[in-house]
Amino acid sequence: MNGRSGGSGWRPPLRRRRGDLPNWAAQSPTWRAARPALIADALKRASARPSGNWFVVAASRDVRSGGPPFGRTVGGAEVVLWRSAAGELHAGPGICPHLGAPLRESRVVCGTLVCHWHGLALEGGPFAGWEPYPAYDDGVLVWVRLDAVGGEEPTRRPVVPRRPAAGGALDAVCTAEGRCEPQDVVANRLDPWHGAWFHPYSFVDLTVVRAPRGEDDDAFVVDVSFRVTRRCVVPVRAEFTAPGPRTVVMRIAEGEGAGSVVETHATPLTGEADERPRTAVIEAVVAASDRPGFALARAAAPALRPLVRRAAARLWRDDLAYAERRWQLRASGRFPG
Repeated sequence: MNGRSGGSGWRPPLRRRRGDLPNWAAQSPTWRAARPALIADALKRASARPSGNWFVVAASRDVRSGGPPFGRTVGGAEVVLWRSAAGELHAGPGICPHLGAPLRESRVVCGTLVCHWHGLALEGGPFAGWEPYPAYDDGVLVWVRLDAVGGEEPTRRPVVPRRPAAGGALDAVCTAEGRCEPQDVVANRLDPWHGAWFHPYSFVDLTVVRAPRGEDDDAFVVDVSFRVTRRCVVPVRAEFTAPGPRTVVMRIAEGEGAGSVVETHATPLTGEADERPRTAVIEAVVAASDRPGFALARAAAPALRPLVRRAAARLWRDDLAYAERRWQLRASGRFPG
């Protein structure tokens, strides 16, 4: 939201709600509107969209120039990432081609990944049967293309959601893991109706203004207030869309921080045949504001990021319980999905 309203002067970002917040049990029930078929259709459309075999692996700052390698298992495949001395991103199999050492535990010396078992050195190109993976750094997140895992037609770059301009934004990335599949995480995000019921400590006055009508009108439009204190809230209008099979984006369309986004990426850690699937939720908050004081927030980003991550972790503690429950019921045949 602009710091000014109709040119009439400055407006504070917070709104003081008249009276106490409504009793939790006195809210209007949302279960009739949150139709399973509606959520399932939105999930089906998202799942059909191409990803080009790109998977979000980590925050860009998790893979530091001069820092150690970063490892993650994606779809059952061990992956290792590191940066050259010049900051170039490299990625490839996390298993040393010599005798199978875990390269995520090795060292980066002057931009070269050196295996800690026998000293085999990798500079990012093919060597001794080790073949690099295509990698992409979008400035907030790092992606790796795994064609054997994705099984789709590969693309040169991932589909990166539209974000505020990097120079004027503050970003923070939170990662959590749960026992479920990516579709369960996406289904959670495509159910905005649960917000004020399941997360009353964060959301109030939630109304789904418009649900998707089909492929050409595929956004959930929501009016909601973020709770700051008992009576102080930040009201916004947000849109939820799923640009890919493992990504849901919440974009603030109107209100404070218009244009800011929360990207939720669900990355499978286990392979398709695994009976106990695990998924990493890698969520990026990219906030922007045209308020003059927002420059101070950007300057204080190192101190603010832990607070943002802590708030996101609290939400995902509950939302992963939702996703895990959904998977358990699907896996046991007790609930469709």
